[in-house]
Amino acid sequence: MARDTEAKCRKCRRAGEKLFLKGDRCNTAKCGVVRRAYAPGVHGKKVSRGQSEYGIQLSAKQKVKRIYGILERQFRKHFDEVAGKEGITGDLLLARLEMRLDSIVYRCGLASSRTQSRQIVNHGLISVNGKKVTIPSYEVKVGDTISINSTKAEKNYFKNLDEALRNKKDFPSWISFDTAKKEGKVTTVPARDEIGINVDAQIIVEYYSR
Repeated sequence: MARDTEAKCRKCRRAGEKLFLKGDRCNTAKCGVVRRAYAPGVHGKKVSRGQSEYGIQLSAKQKVKRIYGILERQFRKHFDEVAGKEGITGDLLLARLEMRLDSIVYRCGLASSRTQSRQIVNHGLISVNGKKVTIPSYEVKVGDTISINSTKAEKNYFKNLDEALRNKKDFPSWISFDTAKKEGKVTTVPARDEIGINVDAQIIVEYYSR
């Protein structure tokens, strides 16, 4: 599978808004969207945001893919997983993306971005219910506990997280997090209004239904 090597700031500029792909940097004056608030490329300043219905659907899909850092094949796989289930398909898709292990590690504050989260999962630093999991797309279930792999807990990276976790105010309501243990438990599947992604996911359903 090809890797997505496009610069993160270019992805945000193409979306026309901050997607918070670079962690804390996105909240500083160094943010690419703040410094260059127009689309990337030599004609970026001339790009019109007006789009056809298809263009709007495609943009919504691309935006969500960029936020979660996944490529088309895996994104389509997640869509197919929820397409036949009872409920609003768009909301189910966002919930499935949120229940990825890399996303939950990020939501718990164990990583400053989803990119960093994928790296620490790939490197075997995270456990689910006490067992090491190295697959970022692993689907976490309600009742699962996410923690630092006990054999990696003494790494300086995790020791330096203490202050950041103490100051973190935006723990999701659907995750119960124990700051002292650096351990999170998923208590329920997130509802649409708990995810905080500014996109109409039903537009993505319409894109795949064309």
